[in-house]
Amino acid sequence: MTPSAYRLTGIEQVYAARTVLRIPELTIPRGDIFTVLGPNGSGKTTLLRLLALLEAPTRGTVTVSLASREVTGRTATIEDRRLVTMVFQHPILLTRTVRENVAYGLRLRGQRDARKRIDGLLDQLGLSRLAGAPSHTLSGGEAQRVALARALILDPQILLLDEPTANLDPASGVLIEQMIRETHRRDGVTVVLVTHNIFQAKRLATRAMLLLDGELVEDGEASQFFTAPRDERTARFVAGEMTF
Repeated sequence: MTPSAYRLTGIEQVYAARTVLRIPELTIPRGDIFTVLGPNGSGKTTLLRLLALLEAPTRGTVTVSLASREVTGRTATIEDRRLVTMVFQHPILLTRTVRENVAYGLRLRGQRDARKRIDGLLDQLGLSRLAGAPSHTLSGGEAQRVALARALILDPQILLLDEPTANLDPASGVLIEQMIRETHRRDGVTVVLVTHNIFQAKRLATRAMLLLDGELVEDGEASQFFTAPRDERTARFVAGEMTF
């Protein structure tokens, strides 16, 4: 049996008396590319924030398996939290150069002699020529690639991605997808990917789930989820009938 990266039990997240997420039970296997699908307002980003331990659920428990121990938001140490990295849909970069942005997390951890690693990662993401550029001069696609590089340089065990290619040009999207595949293949990183793009999910996912109105509709192996879904709503969603 594949070990889990996450186990969610009895999850409810409530904001201002409104329940925005309800997941009775969910397991995310370790080493998967797990895609979270659903229309706007379905609770995808809320779920990602719970997985990142940025918020505690109103009810229920999120258990994360890291290295040789399991933690929750209440028991996770700083060292545990450093093994989980999230890239936001609209990343905020420091008012520094591209290279300094990517190096920032390493500097906080006392790792100062990493220029070769940083430059290699910038090259993989097509950012070498921008290494010395101020962050405010970057396009949206360039900034998103910098944010991904800033996350990957930290060698996370779990990588959480919130719409990493939304509104990007095709070339930037291809580079980011290639980097996700390569990181997953090479390092066995568990990737949780929130996306509206059903085609991207089909290209990348090993497992997928659908959220509608904050409710977990279905999750399963990608081959089953996309070709023989159990729930009629999932079938309509993957067929492009987004009338929910």
